[in-house]
Amino acid sequence: MKSFFEWFKASTKVKRWILLILVGVALVCYGISKILVSEEITFFELGKTVIIFVLGFIAIVVSVVFIQKRSLEIIIEANNASTEQGKKAKANIKSLIFNRKVYEEGPKIVVIGGGKGLNTVIEGFRKYTNNITAIITMSDYGNVPTNSRKALNTLPLKDIKDGIIAMSNKEDLMSKLMNLNFNNERLRGLNFGDIYLTAMNEIYGNISEAISKSTEVLNINGKVIPVTFDEITICAELADGTTIKQKDKIPEAVAKSGAKINRIYVSPSNCRPAPGVIEAIEDADVIIIGPGSLYTNVLPNLLVKNVAKAIKDSKAMKFYISNIMTEPGQTDNYDLSEHFRVIKEHVGTDIIDYCLADTGEVVPEYIRKYNKEGSDLVEIDSRKLNNYNIKIIQRNMSCIKDGKVRHNPEIIAAAIIEMLCNDLKFHDMQNDTEYLLLQSVLKEQKKVIAQNEKRLVKVSNKPSLIKKKTNTNKRSKFKEKYNERVSSIQNTESKIAENKKIAKEIEKMEKAKKKKH
Repeated sequence: MKSFFEWFKASTKVKRWILLILVGVALVCYGISKILVSEEITFFELGKTVIIFVLGFIAIVVSVVFIQKRSLEIIIEANNASTEQGKKAKANIKSLIFNRKVYEEGPKIVVIGGGKGLNTVIEGFRKYTNNITAIITMSDYGNVPTNSRKALNTLPLKDIKDGIIAMSNKEDLMSKLMNLNFNNERLRGLNFGDIYLTAMNEIYGNISEAISKSTEVLNINGKVIPVTFDEITICAELADGTTIKQKDKIPEAVAKSGAKINRIYVSPSNCRPAPGVIEAIEDADVIIIGPGSLYTNVLPNLLVKNVAKAIKDSKAMKFYISNIMTEPGQTDNYDLSEHFRVIKEHVGTDIIDYCLADTGEVVPEYIRKYNKEGSDLVEIDSRKLNNYNIKIIQRNMSCIKDGKVRHNPEIIAAAIIEMLCNDLKFHDMQNDTEYLLLQSVLKEQKKVIAQNEKRLVKVSNKPSLIKKKTNTNKRSKFKEKYNERVSSIQNTESKIAENKKIAKEIEKMEKAKKKKH
């Protein structure tokens, strides 16, 4: 009896639906009785009675549906949802569906690249699916190995560890764990991530299986696969004929010589893809290339034997995520069409269907900071882009993180998932479970993105990204939107410099007076 009365507590939120059922039953009974007891009835009274009956019936159906929904929510709250403090959390029925269905049966996403950009993309897609495969360049061959690598005699595993961190739901904690360098005397200089992967390698006998099983042990939402296990060196040939055979030295060599990169290649050229790479590409629903360093993170993956061919043959939707900023020593003064040209020259056409590019709205102060370091915004040059059969999707996908311009993972993921949903709808699959669930998650994420944008507008008075680079073909966004703001910044700096000069002269005059006295 006690448990029965618990259903009528305010926290259960069931009483309202019980009351609506009673109202519905009353309306239905009234409608039936009105027809039964009336000897004669006019058309108007008949219509009124039918409407009352229908309203009562709808009230009953709606109440039953919401009572069932609320019952499931109560079950989740009682058995499956607790806060960090141990208190029961409010659960939504969506959590039961999303955590199981969408993640485990979600679209198969393959992300190809390396560095921070790739990890950002992975972070965004974790909200939609567990079927994420990160194909990463193991590009640290030839670099001076760390003390941990020397002691354990391991492969260069930094990019693999970064991929595992990005896949984790507890990213900060996983980062601390995988990047932990021991202070213990007997373990000093050793890295936990290196020790862990070395141990897994000894258990399973090969590094490929070790990395695969590591994602299971660490409860990672996806897979991390090196593009190849062959020892490769990333080499660059400059326009003046110089060849650089170490990845980290390429930007420095370009800066010194002033010559642009003519081509990039991997040595040996016949390196084999790691087990699972080609299969993941063939089985993918979406393939994403970039963002990341064009010459040292993106292209080396595509130059491994059969990888580019597998992408071309794949029926998946193929996206290229454009970098927001150019990279000194690699893509100086490159606009978006230059990136496409370089990719085409190295691996041919049909490697990209869509390109997600930034609208170019960043706070001027940050652009100036990047300008001083030799970087600029990647410009979307519409005229030249017409030469490539690639659809450009523009989104305001930049954000400021830790004082740097970064890609916004939520906006990138939402844009691509929306495209995937539109494709499913085009193929008349809008009643498919995957489509319905993805649309539900996408709707929730769009609300979150909209709320974040509103907050950003309030805090910073709608900051926008700017381009300081002048162009003879068209007016710069920077000049059109932020000319006054930049001028005020420059004027302020010049006034500060003038004031410093005046202050120095006053000091000299005062010193001279003191000497005379």
